[in-house]
Amino acid sequence: MSDQVNTISISAENTYSDKLHLCGQFNLSLSGTWVGTVTVQRSFDDGVTWLDVATFTANGEYVGNEVEPNVVYRMGVKTGEYTSGTIIGRLSQ
Repeated sequence: MSDQVNTISISAENTYSDKLHLCGQFNLSLSGTWVGTVTVQRSFDDGVTWLDVATFTANGEYVGNEVEPNVVYRMGVKTGEYTSGTIIGRLSQ
């Protein structure tokens, strides 16, 4: 599988990265100076329905593992979960 990367700068609520097809181990990187909650979501129907996987409130480096093929992921900030600053997010495989 070729390398896949989504990066996004978030400075408002209801802002999400593009969807990314992931299978196997993947990485999430959060940096910047910000206050809020970043939610990682996945979809089994190519982005029609999004399901919350995890939430983060601080910078860090994280590793996930998806065992099912044809699953898409995205990260973002839901409405009401952004306070201030700019979140730099990177989702990659």
